[in-house]
Amino acid sequence: MTRILGIDPGLHITGWGVVDFDGFRLKHVAHGTIVSKTSEEIANRLAYIFKNLSDVIEKYAPNETSIEKVFVNINPESSLKLGMARGVALCVSSLMGLSVFEYTPNKIKKTVVGSGHATKDQISIMIQKLLNCGSVKLDAADALAIAVCHAHHRNALKYCA
Repeated sequence: MTRILGIDPGLHITGWGVVDFDGFRLKHVAHGTIVSKTSEEIANRLAYIFKNLSDVIEKYAPNETSIEKVFVNINPESSLKLGMARGVALCVSSLMGLSVFEYTPNKIKKTVVGSGHATKDQISIMIQKLLNCGSVKLDAADALAIAVCHAHHRNALKYCA
């Protein structure tokens, strides 16, 4: 059994989701969001994300982390902030001894929904059906989708390496 932590990084809202995968079946373990205060300085917000992701990793003891690859927004400031939150997620995962796997947004959407241009609502609905986990906030659903994507592609990664 492999426990996978999916992370959807964001400076304001970082989604996280944990699934167990036995090679054939997925099982929902937990999910949530880390919401930083926009009134705080960026350094404090990044520290808050780091601390809370550390707590999630300690509590649920995943074996691997999967994270969304950064994409470039039209607004360079938004891209920079996303990159900072993503860097925190990569750093905390690595410091806690987890292997980190990265997936593009299109690959995640295509794996979970069947379309690389699926909406957040479509992802959320599919995650709720796949994992039978009830209502899930969009950022947490994205994180669970990243974990599900990794579960489906992790064996191929081993054989291609």
